[in-house]
Amino acid sequence: MSVDRSDGEGPVKPAPNPSDGQSADQEPEERLHWLRAEILRHDQLYYNEGRIEISDAEYDALFRELKALEAEHPGLVTPESPTQRVGAPLPEGDSFEKARHAVSMLSIESLRSAEEARDFAAKVHRFLGLEEGEDLTWHVEPKFDGVSAALIFRDGAFVQGLTRGDGTMGEDITANLRTVRDVPVTLGLEAPPALLEVRGEVLIARDRFDRFNVYREERGQPPLANARNATAGALRRSDPSEVRRYPLEFHPYAIVRCEGVDLPASHAARLGLLADWGFSPPSDDATVQGIEGCLEYHAAMESRRDEIPFEMDGIVAKLDDVELRDRLGSTARATKWQYAHKFAPVEVTTILRAIEIQVGVNGRLTPRAHVDPVEVLGVTVRHATLHNEDYVLTLGARPGDRVLVKRAGDVIPQIAGVAKAGPAEAPAGWSEAIPASLRDEEGARRAGVIVDHREAFAMPEACPACGTGVVREGKYVRCPNVYGCRPQVIGRTVHMAGRGGFEIDSLGEKMIVQLFDAELLVSPAGLFALREVADEALVALDRWGQKSVDNLKRELDEARKASLERFLAALSIPEVGGATARLLARHFHELDHVQGATLEQLVVVDGIGEEVGARIVAWFAEPRNLELIAALLESGVEIEAEDAASGGSAFDGTTVVFTGTLEGMSRFEAKKAVESQGGRVASSVSAKTTFLVVGGKPGSKAKKAEALGVTVLLEADFLGRLAGGEGASGEPGVESGGPEGSGLGLSASDGDEGGEN
Repeated sequence: MSVDRSDGEGPVKPAPNPSDGQSADQEPEERLHWLRAEILRHDQLYYNEGRIEISDAEYDALFRELKALEAEHPGLVTPESPTQRVGAPLPEGDSFEKARHAVSMLSIESLRSAEEARDFAAKVHRFLGLEEGEDLTWHVEPKFDGVSAALIFRDGAFVQGLTRGDGTMGEDITANLRTVRDVPVTLGLEAPPALLEVRGEVLIARDRFDRFNVYREERGQPPLANARNATAGALRRSDPSEVRRYPLEFHPYAIVRCEGVDLPASHAARLGLLADWGFSPPSDDATVQGIEGCLEYHAAMESRRDEIPFEMDGIVAKLDDVELRDRLGSTARATKWQYAHKFAPVEVTTILRAIEIQVGVNGRLTPRAHVDPVEVLGVTVRHATLHNEDYVLTLGARPGDRVLVKRAGDVIPQIAGVAKAGPAEAPAGWSEAIPASLRDEEGARRAGVIVDHREAFAMPEACPACGTGVVREGKYVRCPNVYGCRPQVIGRTVHMAGRGGFEIDSLGEKMIVQLFDAELLVSPAGLFALREVADEALVALDRWGQKSVDNLKRELDEARKASLERFLAALSIPEVGGATARLLARHFHELDHVQGATLEQLVVVDGIGEEVGARIVAWFAEPRNLELIAALLESGVEIEAEDAASGGSAFDGTTVVFTGTLEGMSRFEAKKAVESQGGRVASSVSAKTTFLVVGGKPGSKAKKAEALGVTVLLEADFLGRLAGGEGASGEPGVESGGPEGSGLGLSASDGDEGGEN
């Protein structure tokens, strides 16, 4: 969500929310009264408490309806309406002192479509009296989802920091803002401005937020739900020493007051000046010509939204010429020279219907949410991940609650928080709306399902699939019935046939379940024995035909000849995925050698520690696993021998770590390239690291590499070695120098690692 919550023109009415008892068919005066109260309530929650109950899209729909109704009934407009004022009043008795903004922090007109953006630009052109084909210069930048703040400097010294508050009055959080890593305490100029006010967004980067949650969990503290709420909560803490622990950053977006120094007339040039004065430089911004340039930038940023280090929900376009801005001015609540163009919403609200405990391939019990169908980024979501027991307990989510759903990485739906607790009494028809998949053949709810209205979540003491008593392993719960629990057996078969195993494309999960139901499969060991099953038995299955059977048997015959690496990865050995299987295959070369390896022999392999090694030894010590291997070999699987490493490639036998952003390829592509040449990619620098590859904006890994004497490669050197040619230095094998020599400008606080700021 964004700090400036407002919307553009347009009489778009939201569908009435059945839980609030209100209807869009009310009399205008009554509906206006309810809309104003509801919007102000959400403003209060959002601005002053850092909480949300509805999504951006739902809030914008309420705001649009209010504007449309007031336009139809101008006699009913009041000074207290959210359309006539900014933000929400500050709570009484707050611990922070209040201070008035010398220049009000106004809202930004929020638009949803390209046509709305073109209409906005057309209004600007008409006001300025410009010719139709005369393009204006716009400065465009990400609309970060953080917390706005105003920093005031006198004679170069930071003297006051204010929250946005209601736009007129803010809270003085100077002591807390002084702890933010990139807020300069002094500007360090020989002739600083006598007065300077800089406004910007306080943020937490995605990766730093994730590491901070790990840091909290290691100290027994609950994880934080999202970066925006964590930022808002941190800035309102009363103890600055606690605020300092949060990895906060300040990204300036405007100079609003400056005395004693002449400023350039260009907004972009002013941001560049701030960077020279010690503030963070602009991030992913640009200067474009005309509204079509703004729209191209919007499209590009929306396609890259997951690559940007910070949460963002749109872009902001501002006239670059400050003199033209002054001519345009502002309304009582919003500026006329800039607009926000939102992205398609990635977070929406819906009703949580049930929590189902699922059993994974290796027996781990994982809660999954069943929600009322809702569209997120063009995909209808009915289920969402809840991660683990601790996550659900921290959320406090119960069936009947209105929950926030988002698509993590725009792919995996997950529950991000509880927007509003469900009513005390179950709505009419609640029981009848239980999804059929959660009922057994008699119509009763299945084991491991929390479905009663407002029922508290609890992890079961017995596996919901097989009834075996569960075991606890740290924060996870597992069913130990590895060889008799149906979901585990089917799950390992799906894995064996899938992309992580033998890659039998024509055999999906639903088909494997059918084979188990028909007793044509009873374990993964029988996968390749399907080649000998009579065609008639397979064609008799629902939606199978002769062509499907022919394709399956052809693929099984092709897949049965596999490398040792692929064979090991297909076995579902705990902790052994593709990368670890590759290490084992390249070190031991033969299955018998892997099977007979001791713990001491395994931990010698770079990348395999004692815990993983112990799991491998234990897996091969289990007779039923040896029976699985024997059955696969007897059914025709052939393991193609691994050749000993030739040592001819640039990264053969090396351990590589990446830091910063690569321009020539993605991190995933770089990892695959190193592995294809016999190397291993690790996540952190150690004495075993051979190369540290440094991209743009590197972190503390480069500092650590220098201390350990690890060879540092710039991206050009890395790509040169990868291609088998010379690196940027002109000779293969010549390092480009450590962090100081490469001019990376690193400091100890640039951290790739660690939770504290």
